[in-house]
Amino acid sequence: MPRVLIIGAGGQIGSELTFKLKDIYGSENVVATDINFNNLDVVNSGLFEIVDAQDYNSIRTCVEKHQIDTIYLMAAMLSATGEKYPMKAWDLNMDSLFHVLNLAKEGFIKHIFWPSSIAVFGPTTPQVQTPQHTTMEPTTVYGITKQVGERWCEYYHTKYGVDVRSLRYPGIISWKTMPGGGTTDYAVEIYHKAILEGEYTCFLSENTELPMMFMDDAINATVQLMQANPEDVKIRSSYNLAAINFTPKQISEAIQKHIPEFKISYEPDFRQQIADSWPKSINDTSARTDWNWKHEFDLEKMTSEMITQLRKTYKSSEKIS
Repeated sequence: MPRVLIIGAGGQIGSELTFKLKDIYGSENVVATDINFNNLDVVNSGLFEIVDAQDYNSIRTCVEKHQIDTIYLMAAMLSATGEKYPMKAWDLNMDSLFHVLNLAKEGFIKHIFWPSSIAVFGPTTPQVQTPQHTTMEPTTVYGITKQVGERWCEYYHTKYGVDVRSLRYPGIISWKTMPGGGTTDYAVEIYHKAILEGEYTCFLSENTELPMMFMDDAINATVQLMQANPEDVKIRSSYNLAAINFTPKQISEAIQKHIPEFKISYEPDFRQQIADSWPKSINDTSARTDWNWKHEFDLEKMTSEMITQLRKTYKSSEKIS
């Protein structure tokens, strides 16, 4: 049974991954960590420690205390926030990765999961069915850190035999947690606004198509990759990962099937330029071939689930009648 440490367990993906791993391996074998106690659901779910992802000794102390052999490094500053604080984004995203890679190199841990992103691509990348191996010239600090991180992951695997595995996440959509400063955040916000206010002002234009994924699929892909046999993991930089692609107009139309009175307007901001530099769709044949990745949620199924669950959540908190 692995002994798992999740760094950044309070975040959008980290929190849901924490509960999934606890279900699989038992709460006694999964240690959730973050830099604060803000996510009380995670804090109160079992073993929890305050760990600074930028402090090597903080991570190492936790690893030794709990006899950790596997780390999921989920702490990061995302694209939109990273453009506001570029040096902070660089320092957090790169320092934390190096600390974890070096812990593996030095024999303190055996396995690493580190998430990359479609932000590694740029305006010179083929935008439709973006291949696994292609031109990558990212134009955001977040994308730059992820591209550099991919290269270091591959280097540490080749040079030092570090078992590091990675996925290029598309935009992630969840009803359980709010997003954390990414360019695809609109695809979560829109559901909340549709239920609470019946309208939404989108910060991207109506025909901006981007690769997206329901959280359940993202978590399942992460677990599946980490459970795959080492010989089946043929890419050690990061795997393309795909599920669904849609535009703000298309997601609004899917919502209107459940909430006919819902209205959407558009006021693109600085995030539009970021979105325009990213792919419209991703080719993830390598993941589907190497370790049998399959997604379950399309736009209609995801929308139905999002609206059903959010209505329950808001009704229980008496925000809607």
